[in-house]
Amino acid sequence: LRAALDAGADIVITGRCVDSAVTLGACIHAFGWRPGEWDRLAAGSLAGHILECGPQATGGNHTDWEDIAGSIHNIGYPIGDIEPDGSFTLRKPAGTGGMVTVGTVAEQMVYEIGDPQAYLLPDVCCDFSGVAIEQLGEDRVRVTGATGRPAPPDYKVSATWADGFRAGGYFTFTGRNAGGKAQVFAEAAISRARAALRGRNLGDFTETSIEVIGAGSQYGAAAGSADAREVVLKLAARHPEAAGVGLLLREASGLGLATPAALSGFSGTRPRPSPVVRLFSFLMPKTEVALSVEVDGVPIPYAEPVTEGVPEEPVRPAPPGDPGADAEPAGLVAVRLEDLAWGRSGDKGDKANIGVVARRADYLPWIWRSLTEARIAETFAHFLDGAAATPVERFLMPGTNAVNFLLHDVLGGGGVASLRNDAQGKGYAQILLDTPIPVPAALAAQAAADAEARAA
Repeated sequence: LRAALDAGADIVITGRCVDSAVTLGACIHAFGWRPGEWDRLAAGSLAGHILECGPQATGGNHTDWEDIAGSIHNIGYPIGDIEPDGSFTLRKPAGTGGMVTVGTVAEQMVYEIGDPQAYLLPDVCCDFSGVAIEQLGEDRVRVTGATGRPAPPDYKVSATWADGFRAGGYFTFTGRNAGGKAQVFAEAAISRARAALRGRNLGDFTETSIEVIGAGSQYGAAAGSADAREVVLKLAARHPEAAGVGLLLREASGLGLATPAALSGFSGTRPRPSPVVRLFSFLMPKTEVALSVEVDGVPIPYAEPVTEGVPEEPVRPAPPGDPGADAEPAGLVAVRLEDLAWGRSGDKGDKANIGVVARRADYLPWIWRSLTEARIAETFAHFLDGAAATPVERFLMPGTNAVNFLLHDVLGGGGVASLRNDAQGKGYAQILLDTPIPVPAALAAQAAADAEARAA
């Protein structure tokens, strides 16, 4: 990108590249940054990371969504004013909806990351753990403190392979025990489809999935026992052959007059089988990948800088001290995590991350104390497949009073390979934000006052 811009390109068309590289390439071109200026490259990459999802930095997908409910129809896209050292100020166009706050920007920073001290990019290994985010005024936030280390010597290569077919649909049930109705219907449809498979010697389904949305299917053991009066059933399956999953669609439709009461739905064309495309990622040495740049038909000399070896291991920040070492549990008050923190979650293949950003610095030690790796694994046990030796990793980001969790093998394959309703973990942070966190009474009172002020 930098080489093309240096050669006078106005529009650059690339193959697959890192999202944040669009911003970083422009920074390198504008400021003349050189390979090896790791902190600047990391800062430019952070700017790109925050800008890359557009209005997710200006209130989209935000925990405090009520604050912009009246203006989201006209939400403004973020603008980053980047300085020569890589620090930047985020804002949005005047007269647009949404908002730019410490919360919206911090949430976007923790979105879809793994180890915040080893955010690997082709140009730099970024460390976001010490980043500081400061509110300068209404809809103006300053971001500083990203650091970098030598880039990895490899590229990440994403390959895909075909793994059969999948199909599914949504069905609505209303009334008493709507969730029970949906479950009975789903099991009956699968049973009939399996009988049809046997009759055609097609073999069983590779996987089936029943999710009764509205009856707590996303919450696992924490779902509770509320009798939902309206639910949406998501029913899906995988099979080596398209005809196999097609039978599930046929049998589910055929049961339309034999279901528990009050099946309905917004109808249109019947869903069709689609290929299951799985992702396989691996590393390839940069020295084995030839890159070329051409501007208006003229080849531009270009050589990719290659760093020898692998990025060094970062120095981990000391965890917060246990604030409750001298406190009796009876002296603590349970507060919903959402009143103490913002949260955002996303995916990377079959992994999901959940970033939790404390609203106040003195909340962080209590959040850290309660949200252990074991607690997260328990909360999402119904989604974890149990194959990973370390299902959950926890990382501290003291600069923004944040904690990032990385969950392995938790999305049912992830992306279009998954049968899940939430195949990208978008709702995981919201699930976690329901968690009760024991805190001292004074902090509980502060959190309650803050929540009341936000609602005013």
